[in-house]
Amino acid sequence: MGAAQSVAEKSIHEFTVKDAKGKDVELSIYKGKVLLVVNVASKCGFTDTNYTQLTEVYSQYKDKGLEILAFPCNQFLKQEPGTSEEAEQFACTRYKAEYPIFQKVRCNGPNTVPLYKFLKSSKTGFMGSRIKWNFTKFLVDKEGHVIERYGPTTTPLSIEADIKKALGIE
Repeated sequence: MGAAQSVAEKSIHEFTVKDAKGKDVELSIYKGKVLLVVNVASKCGFTDTNYTQLTEVYSQYKDKGLEILAFPCNQFLKQEPGTSEEAEQFACTRYKAEYPIFQKVRCNGPNTVPLYKFLKSSKTGFMGSRIKWNFTKFLVDKEGHVIERYGPTTTPLSIEADIKKALGIE
């Protein structure tokens, strides 16, 4: 358990996920963009800092090619108890999130969504391939390959240099 699972996909752009309303979204629409993929939760001790800084980073770099993809997850002490639409409303209302909030996902275990199997197999973390907690972040390059994985205590602003480098801004 915790070992990386074999994944056939070579790029994040090969996946289709569901938005907060259940509509399919092909991640190929993000080709050429740097992505920050984050599992989010509304009732976590890291919520305020992460959502505040995600909004700040997004507003600063969205016009330079950054996209943040937020995936609500209720696997960690049930800290995202509502529906996907409620999670989206929370982020957009309370934290002025303008980036997409997708359908709730499972990041670990037998029902892990394919996207997270890919992310975890691309970069393992402190707990092997398992996601440790809410607000684990994956930085993905313009070709859809995972560059880096960051733990929950790593804030979005603390990885700004990595984001700028991925965007080609020095």
